Amino acid sequence: MRFPMPFLEKVSSREELCRLALSAGANKRELCRRFGISPTTLYKWSGRYSASGLGGLEERSRRPLHSPLRTSAAIEAEVLGVRHENPAWGGRKISASLRRQGQSPPSPSTVTEILRRHGEPLVGSQGQRPWKRFEHPAPNLLWQMDFKGHVALQTAGRLHPLTVVDDHSRFAVVLQAADNERISIVQEAVQGAFERYGLPYAIQTDNGSPWGDTNDQRLTQFGVWLIEHGVEPWHSPPLHPQSNGKNERFNRTLKAELLGRVFRDLADAQPAFDDWRHRYNHHRPHDALGLAVPADRYAPSPRAFRQVEKRFFNKQNLVLLCKPAQKLLRTLPDETPSKMTKNYNSKTIGAFDLARISRNKLVSNRHRCRTGTSSSRDRDISCRAWTPSVHKR
Repeated sequence: MRFPMPFLEKVSSREELCRLALSAGANKRELCRRFGISPTTLYKWSGRYSASGLGGLEERSRRPLHSPLRTSAAIEAEVLGVRHENPAWGGRKISASLRRQGQSPPSPSTVTEILRRHGEPLVGSQGQRPWKRFEHPAPNLLWQMDFKGHVALQTAGRLHPLTVVDDHSRFAVVLQAADNERISIVQEAVQGAFERYGLPYAIQTDNGSPWGDTNDQRLTQFGVWLIEHGVEPWHSPPLHPQSNGKNERFNRTLKAELLGRVFRDLADAQPAFDDWRHRYNHHRPHDALGLAVPADRYAPSPRAFRQVEKRFFNKQNLVLLCKPAQKLLRTLPDETPSKMTKNYNSKTIGAFDLARISRNKLVSNRHRCRTGTSSSRDRDISCRAWTPSVHKR
């Protein structure tokens, strides 16, 4: 078995070859056959050895002497400037952002190569499969809401970011820095979004506190408040976070681009949240939107927020009936258990019946109360009365 001479890898082997080739009376073609190389390679190394000695046998850079199509230094500076402002952005987002600013940026692959040359860590999506996306056809048909965990503050306490995202446009309507996850914080932040952007038709959450319940009960105090204002409370199926996928993906971006820093307190966190939310909505290209920004697809809701004069829920854990609810009550079956309503007078009704009303009339069929059985008796049990005295937060 013949083994090729390793002269291409070792300077010593190249030196030996060149000395033999330059010796008096040497047959260079025969040397090429013995060393298993082409005549072109032999003449290249022997010429370098004659001109530069042993130093000429070192490997040289293969970089071309002239690159007329290379990106200019000014454009590279623009690319690096955008990257330094947004360390989590990759080539596609940087290229789209520069194009939105009226410039003529290089292609996303060229931007990625610029980042590589300057030692910037690359943000890649290698190995990810293409997703089949589901979204509502217009803004404000559905909002998705969740808390992005909690992180420590420099002072005492923890930071609980509350996030609300529009399903169609991915527009962030709420990014609130909260110190807890109680219903009062959530309701105040959501009401502020209602007053600014109008009412959505539905809000979807998971089944955790404060908008969900783990005891097969879908109606909570926050859900009642939404129904009072004409907003349907939806809940994702248990153990299916992909149902709130747009909000989950927003939270991932929030963590990558903002939550890496430590805030002193809530007063320090909220201005940073507001600045980042504005940049996310109006300047950050979104891959799922064809590199458009969420503001390009969002529009305020035509349904204005109005304070409710008569609320369903009061301090006595009773539900005061307004006229629309009275009409819906007449549609309930006659076999409504009397033991659930015997303590209420003609002007009030238990939360049990409100759950039936919301389930049958106000809430989408795909989000009805579930107990794993289709019998009417079990469905009624799953919508038993909700009282804050039992579910303290």
